[in-house]
Amino acid sequence: MSQPKEQRFVVWLDEVRKEDTLLVGGKNANLGEMIAAGIPVPPGFAVTSYAFKYFLDKTGLAEKIYSMLNKLDVNNTKELEETTAKIRQMILEQPMPPEVETEIKKYYRELAKRLNMEPSRLRVAVRSSATAEDMPEASFAGQQDTYLNVYGEDNVVYYVKRCWASLFTARATFYRVAQGIPHEKALMSVTVQKMVNSRSAGVMFTLHPVTGDENVIVIEGSWGLGESVVGGKVTPDEFVVDKGSLKVVESKINNKNFAITFDPSKGKNIDIRWDENKKAWVHEGSVVDVPLAKVAQPDKTALTEEEVKRLAELGLLIQKHYGRHMDIEWAVDMDLKFPESVFIVQARPETVWSVKKAKEAEKKVGAVEAKKTVKLAEAKILAKGLPASPGVGAGVAKVIFDPKSKEAMEFKQGEILVTRMTDPDWVPLMKKAAAIVTDEGGMTSHAAIVSRELGIPAVVGTGNATKAIQSGQEVTVDGARGVIYEGIVEELVKPKAAAPEQPVAGAVVAAVGISPEQLLPLYPVTATKIYMNLGEPDAIDKYKDLPFDGIGLMRIEFIFTDWIGYHPMYLIETKQEDFFINKLAAGVAKVAQAIYPRPVVVRFSDFRTNEFRGLKGGEKFEPDERNPMIGWRGVSRYIHPKYEAGFRLEVRAIRKVREEMGLTNVWVMFPFVRTLWEVQRVVKILEEEGLKRSKDFKVWAMAEVPSVAILADKFAEYVDGFSIGSNDLTQLVLGADRDSQILAEMGYFDERDPAVLEAIRMLIEKAHSKGATVSICGQAPSVYPEITEYLVRLGIDSISVNPDAVVSTRRLVASIERKIMLEKLDAILKKMNL
Repeated sequence: MSQPKEQRFVVWLDEVRKEDTLLVGGKNANLGEMIAAGIPVPPGFAVTSYAFKYFLDKTGLAEKIYSMLNKLDVNNTKELEETTAKIRQMILEQPMPPEVETEIKKYYRELAKRLNMEPSRLRVAVRSSATAEDMPEASFAGQQDTYLNVYGEDNVVYYVKRCWASLFTARATFYRVAQGIPHEKALMSVTVQKMVNSRSAGVMFTLHPVTGDENVIVIEGSWGLGESVVGGKVTPDEFVVDKGSLKVVESKINNKNFAITFDPSKGKNIDIRWDENKKAWVHEGSVVDVPLAKVAQPDKTALTEEEVKRLAELGLLIQKHYGRHMDIEWAVDMDLKFPESVFIVQARPETVWSVKKAKEAEKKVGAVEAKKTVKLAEAKILAKGLPASPGVGAGVAKVIFDPKSKEAMEFKQGEILVTRMTDPDWVPLMKKAAAIVTDEGGMTSHAAIVSRELGIPAVVGTGNATKAIQSGQEVTVDGARGVIYEGIVEELVKPKAAAPEQPVAGAVVAAVGISPEQLLPLYPVTATKIYMNLGEPDAIDKYKDLPFDGIGLMRIEFIFTDWIGYHPMYLIETKQEDFFINKLAAGVAKVAQAIYPRPVVVRFSDFRTNEFRGLKGGEKFEPDERNPMIGWRGVSRYIHPKYEAGFRLEVRAIRKVREEMGLTNVWVMFPFVRTLWEVQRVVKILEEEGLKRSKDFKVWAMAEVPSVAILADKFAEYVDGFSIGSNDLTQLVLGADRDSQILAEMGYFDERDPAVLEAIRMLIEKAHSKGATVSICGQAPSVYPEITEYLVRLGIDSISVNPDAVVSTRRLVASIERKIMLEKLDAILKKMNL
């Protein structure tokens, strides 16, 4: 009669299922589930938690160990290190019971037989699989040990014991106490699997690990073994895949100049680094001739398109099988052909978004006591990286390279931890930090995962933070945008004001004790978005609490005149390009930061030649036009050789705001668009400067010239949306100068004219037929309620008005939408004869 599974020392992976978690741990149970579901998993077996408990009980170690742990103060770092080291030594020095050792060796030989290999040549990975490790409320993020490239049955037995001992490291012990997991309930199983000869490896989430977006799969990968990704030793390639189409919607290929790979000549893994001077992979200064070096290039993608798609398919299969989001480790075997080369190495429940444990980082910010604060527009950016864990942390930075160093022991609660990368040894320090910054790692690295779970802001993969930031320096870490600033940035850390500085006409002034955030839900919700127009960046402080959904028109001309003052081409001629870029970026960032994540649609410069000439140095670069209103302005200026370089500075400023400052809520808009061919050319300039239309970067065109309305379906091939400039559209449809007082008095300049309304109708219908959105940023909706109703009935997507009209327009639009719904209901009832 065969022994019950729960009393066996060893079981095959294909024998276990999720109900066996207590016996084999979360990792092994999940591997068994995946094998049953047809998911490619390297073959192997599990040493059960029963074998571990049997070992502790039979040798008498259980009573000794748990007695030591129950007396331990885990917040005393020195005591924690000493006690756990002693426990591990006790386990390693205690011989394994012969009955357990014999069983492990038997399964190892049988695995070799199944693979048609000599046991002496079978290379396996020996990994921990703790019984409490993958509880939904906790993520251990590699806190127990993994041993790779293990040969021979005696070595397998030795490393199984090492895995058992790793249950009692300082980091794992500290974490269990923090999570309220009793030590006695945390048993250890061990996975023994055939090693994949990894060409590429990494991690995959079935949702976006930073934003929680459930419509995508995020894959991170690098060359060689996955430990370089999981351990944060390299900034991996990143692929965001849409679940519906399985198409890559975002990709970022990073410079992967570090890898861990197997060296057959040494019989072990080695670290290799790319030597740019030698143009080769090196180990300890010498060029290496390992198989990986023949295929890996640091700046080339670690995955082919078909491999990304295959991994995404497997991710969906795994998610469907478990009925929840999963955190998955994968590898591509360089010895096999696609698709047999793609393996899933491990899968465990995703533990951050699934249980919604993210904390409000703003609570930590309130504790900052800064000697000096700086304005966001003036703050120096010290480093930037991947926004791994949202929130803001500010305080004194401490650059630490060793978690057991004297500096680490002196690390105080609320300080900023800056290091090359983290691994599980850093958890006690991470727990104290107000924010975490690393040189290396991706958003699924150890630092990113643990930071998100602990609710600590984090920026990873900066590349240079440990050099750019000095110990003792005050810094502000913006974890949502991946930016580290010098000093304490006032706008990021200060509590929001209870009300706008100056009440705005039509706005409800907050009563005592009621914040603007509490008032906002009291305003009506509308299907049509209500945007706000803005020109002066500093004005956002006064208007930011109004109930608008974004900035539908941000004019930058005020920044040109008051913040910059000089003509762009003059600054280029005098080698002061950075002055222009930094000033323009600061003005845009002030607004984008204040209302993040609501969108800010920045209109590129729309000065006419006479206005440009008024800037310092402008006389040299501007012609004297007789009718500048319809002259050299808008896109025609951007693509002309005499101003293209100036326009590129505008584009670089926008890119700086989005990429360096992390304000991805900034979109752009082209003014005074005339022809299809000019839009093609200006979009190409954007792309050449690194700005390409995407899911989170929209490009709009002003609809001021009738040609845009007539050919809106054609223009929609190059832009994502349109914004109606009703003033210019009216003057060009009717041939009526908007500045002519006589024509205005005679009634010619009227946005309500049937010809203007027809142009608007044509634009909305044609744009929507191609999936483009339509807004309006002209004066008409602020002045004429009937135009607002006309626009809403046509299905316009948004209406952007001046600040003083935001509240009234929102209420008007809400009433119109209700009116339309009632009309539709009445029509339905009439058809039903009710």
